[in-house]
Amino acid sequence: MSSAQPHLESSTDSHPGLEGPRSTSPKHTAAETGFDRFQLDPTLVRGLEAAGFSAPRPIQTETIPACLEGQDVMGLAQTGTGKTAAFALPILQRLIEEPGRGPLVLVLAPTRELAVQIDAEIRTLAKYTKIETLTIFGGVSAGSQIRALQRRPEIVVGCPGRVLDLLQQGRLDLSEVETLVLDEADHMFDMGFLPDIRKILASLPRDRQNLLFSATMPKAIRELADRILHDPHVVELAIQAPADRIEHALYPVAEGRKRDLLDRLLEEGDCRTAIVFTRTKHRAKRLALQLSKQGLRAVALQGNMSQSQRDRAMRGFRDGRFDILVATDIAARGLDVAGIDYVINFDPPNSPETYTHRIGRTGRSDESGKACTLVTREDSGWVRDTERVLGTPIPRRQFPGFEKEPLGSGGSGSRVKRTGSGRHRSSRNADEGSDRKPRARSRRAGSAGSGSGSSNRPSGRTSGVGRSSDEGQRRRRR
Repeated sequence: MSSAQPHLESSTDSHPGLEGPRSTSPKHTAAETGFDRFQLDPTLVRGLEAAGFSAPRPIQTETIPACLEGQDVMGLAQTGTGKTAAFALPILQRLIEEPGRGPLVLVLAPTRELAVQIDAEIRTLAKYTKIETLTIFGGVSAGSQIRALQRRPEIVVGCPGRVLDLLQQGRLDLSEVETLVLDEADHMFDMGFLPDIRKILASLPRDRQNLLFSATMPKAIRELADRILHDPHVVELAIQAPADRIEHALYPVAEGRKRDLLDRLLEEGDCRTAIVFTRTKHRAKRLALQLSKQGLRAVALQGNMSQSQRDRAMRGFRDGRFDILVATDIAARGLDVAGIDYVINFDPPNSPETYTHRIGRTGRSDESGKACTLVTREDSGWVRDTERVLGTPIPRRQFPGFEKEPLGSGGSGSRVKRTGSGRHRSSRNADEGSDRKPRARSRRAGSAGSGSGSSNRPSGRTSGVGRSSDEGQRRRRR
């Protein structure tokens, strides 16, 4: 469910204008281990055990007690730190203690994929309760969502656009909402959802609990927090530096040789699964098709795909039917698939903040991972900005045979370390430093452009579970 544990920030004035008590690391006795300290309902304890959660993450430890007490909460933490369980567990506990006809809880998320993932994790935790959830998002017919709303589910998880549409049509009644959750608030701002959110807020009861989670704190989000949060409990985790388990580096390369370098990275012995990020949806589609034609099991995830195509792509990637996901930033936030070995930025992201979110797709669930960013001379400005935000130079790496281009950065990060085997591999063998069992390779690669096709086995997974550690190695046809 979550990635490497970040360190708690000691600063108390990182975000001026946002008032509220900041968390300190509580001391627990030996008897107060795991989730026992929160005194959750036995049905939730069973759900936690079924999901394999044994110990709370920092964001959960610092957030859950305040949520249980009904306080407003501001959680500043990067994606992959366990935020969903941090708000889901206290919400479920309250619904068990004080049941009622819904919707009693509204969770807003920026993308359909994240909304589905949040809903899946809540369902996992609520498995042994009678609490019902519903997802609401665009790209699909609203008819089934409207019919499901008639059952008055306690929890609604949705994207602002479709939520506002149904609200204005009179199909969604939010008059009984007791808890509002804004997840990935900064991403919703980036996507232009802030006007919709303000309209939704106007329809909610004034007397409610507000939980706001964001990886960064731009001015607009700070103003929104000041407006809706009342004496909030503020939990701030280190949000800029990549997790310690992620080995990240820049790979200088000429623009015309980026495809060659990508192939070399994908051939590395420890690269069994990878997410490749591109700047545009057209490049994502084209690159996925190219990799598929090479015999690699690649699939695209980009905005021009229908919802069913996107669902099939993500399901196939989680199931192991695809080993490479070529995506735009639609997949950069929130999506939790364990066991991703490499994140490769074929194109650098638009901002330093997005860099952290992208590479956070690896190094999750206490595993290690690598993040490789291909940079050209034209990316030198982005490199300087990103290193300034991170507060440290990003190491350089170079494969033999690839020309190094100067990027104009200071410090030890300007040194280029040669890495890689310098030779092509035609296949992956189980003895290449992996304890994973070989996975049978289908005779034909899956459809890369649409994510079509179906798996012969159900995933049996929900958000945060992802790929199991014994998944086999990818076999390549060259």
